[in-house]
Amino acid sequence: MRAVDTNVLIYAEVITSAHHSEARELLRDLSEDARPWAIPWPCVYEYLRVVTHPRVYHPPVPLRVALADLRAVLASPSLVLLAETARHADIMGRVLEASNVAGNLVHDAHIAALCIEHGVSELLTGDRDFARFRGLRVTHPF
Repeated sequence: MRAVDTNVLIYAEVITSAHHSEARELLRDLSEDARPWAIPWPCVYEYLRVVTHPRVYHPPVPLRVALADLRAVLASPSLVLLAETARHADIMGRVLEASNVAGNLVHDAHIAALCIEHGVSELLTGDRDFARFRGLRVTHPF
């Protein structure tokens, strides 16, 4: 199963993004494919935080627009939303210890741990920081 990181969702939303068309096409292809694909829940919230933030995008995406677009993505019948299971604390601990990350990178470790926990084989992201997490293949889709 493949998963998408926050930046794919953001690029698909923000029309001035250099990767807007590619990200929209990627999400459309994943959404219309019968094969399961995933979004970690933290990426959903991070997407909403970033695209609606007036210091990040001027003008920011109105919340109602961001939510409507998100609902369209979440409606994909093949989408799996990744959340913590009873095994999460153990997996998260292993990911953190193996990668030796701290600070802001703990958020990325959370996403990596969720992917590993759910058997995600590939994370599609433009963020090179994910390469530090063993057990997760990272592909830059742009």
